[in-house]
Amino acid sequence: MTTKQQVDDFLALKRIAVVGVSRDPKGFGTVLWQEFRQRRYEAIPVNPNAKEIDGQPCFARVTDIKPGVDGVLIMTPKTATDDIVRDCAAAGVKHVWMYGGMAPGAATDTAVAFCEQNGISVVKGLCPYMFLSGTPAFHGPHRVWKKLTGSYPR
Repeated sequence: MTTKQQVDDFLALKRIAVVGVSRDPKGFGTVLWQEFRQRRYEAIPVNPNAKEIDGQPCFARVTDIKPGVDGVLIMTPKTATDDIVRDCAAAGVKHVWMYGGMAPGAATDTAVAFCEQNGISVVKGLCPYMFLSGTPAFHGPHRVWKKLTGSYPR
């Protein structure tokens, strides 16, 4: 289970890749990527189908990013997650956040096990909006639900 320390450690990073940023500005991966950028993170978009998003260079894979990143937020369907975490290990990434929210998340048991076996800290099945200060009020019920069900990190 994810700890609050793992969440805090990830959010303390300054250079992160967001895998699953869409060319659609209303796509949730894109919205979250923009949120990190507005909060002064050096957030790098990753999408194999785009060379540029919102004027920023976009990379096909985490291993393509030079210099590398400190952490990776995975916003893709779980069918892609196992390959992404292998790329993270190859790139020397030590922190991975596998998005999870109201929709099905990115986490798979095999990807989590791979990360743990390779010394990569994993935040599994949570939405960063639950932990970022000043987020819109509609994220509050998600946080409350997680606390009520005992799945909020401690």
